[in-house]
Amino acid sequence: MDSNSPCTLVLCGKSTAENETAQSLKNSNTLKLPDNGGVLTLLRSELDNPLEEDSFGIDLFMDSLTTDRFGRFLAWSPLLTSTHDVVSHNFRELPVGSVCVADIQFKGRGRSKNPWESPKGCLLFSFTLQMEDGRVVPLLQYVVSLAVTEAIKEICDKNGLPYVDVRIKWPNDLYLNNLKVGGVLCTSTYASKKFNVSVGIGLNVDNEKPTTCLNAFLKELPVAAYQFSREDILAAFFNKFEFFFNLFIEQGFQPLEELYYKTWLHSGQRVIVQEKNEDQVVENVVTIQGLTSSGYLLALGDDNQMYELHPDGNSFDFFKGLVRRKLD
Repeated sequence: MDSNSPCTLVLCGKSTAENETAQSLKNSNTLKLPDNGGVLTLLRSELDNPLEEDSFGIDLFMDSLTTDRFGRFLAWSPLLTSTHDVVSHNFRELPVGSVCVADIQFKGRGRSKNPWESPKGCLLFSFTLQMEDGRVVPLLQYVVSLAVTEAIKEICDKNGLPYVDVRIKWPNDLYLNNLKVGGVLCTSTYASKKFNVSVGIGLNVDNEKPTTCLNAFLKELPVAAYQFSREDILAAFFNKFEFFFNLFIEQGFQPLEELYYKTWLHSGQRVIVQEKNEDQVVENVVTIQGLTSSGYLLALGDDNQMYELHPDGNSFDFFKGLVRRKLD
C-alpha cells in the first residue's frame, strides 16, 4: 500500500441501528485519513470473497461482545497506516465507543510520537470515548491497561489455563516475563465542554518478534490446547473495560487502585532521581509507593519526605529520567 492507494475500511455494527450508521457513513463517504488519504468504505455484507484465514474475525468478535457502548461499531482494515489515525481524524463522524481494528499497520504511533510498525499476529486497535472531568483524563491509561491484563486473566480462567501474567510498566507498557508485549496510547482534544479521547492499543498475541507474544508462553505449558485469538481478547477487553470505565467515572480511580497495584511492576521499587545542585548532579534514591491523585508516581525519600516523580521528557525509558517534586 503506497500513499496514493486508498485503504479499505469494512464497517459493521452489532445491532440494526449500528449497521444503519455503517450504511450512512458509506453513502456519505465522509471517513478520511490525515493528509487527505483515500478510504474505500465497504459494509460487512459486501465482502464477496471469504476473508483470509488469519484475518480478523468480525463475526467471532461481535458474538462474544456484551457491552452497551464500547466496541459495538467496528471498522476493520487488512492494511492500514494507523488505527489511531482513523478514530482521531474521524472522531465526530463515528459513534462514541467505535473501534478500528487492523491486521497490519505500518505507521502506528507510540509514546512521544515514536513510530510503531506492527506485523500480522498483533492485536491492533483504537477506540473512542468522551470525558468531562479533565483532572482524571491522565488516569484513563491506567484503567485501559488494567482492563487488558484482567481480560487476559478472564480468558485464562475460562479455558482452564494458568494465568499468563501480563504486568503493567508505568505509565503505559505491558510486559510478560520482563519483555514488552504491548502498550497503550491515549490522546485527547477538547471541544464543546468534553474531552474527545482516542485510545490506541497494541498487543503481541501471536508473533514472537521482536520480543515475545502471549501464545509463545502457552506453547511452553505441558498441556495447552487453547491459543489466544485477537477476537477473544478484544471482546473480553471491551466487556471488562466498560465495567471499569463506568466505575472510574462514577467513583474515580480509587476503587481500582488495589487491583492496579497488584498488576503493576513497581510497588517498593527503588529508583534513582538525579537533581542539579549548582554545577553538580546529585543522585537521590526514593522508593515508589503508588500513584498521586494526578497520576504521577508517589515515592518516599530516604529523608521520609513524600515526593511526586515526573518524567523529564528526554528519556525513552521513564525510569531513567525522573524529576521529583516535594509534596506538602
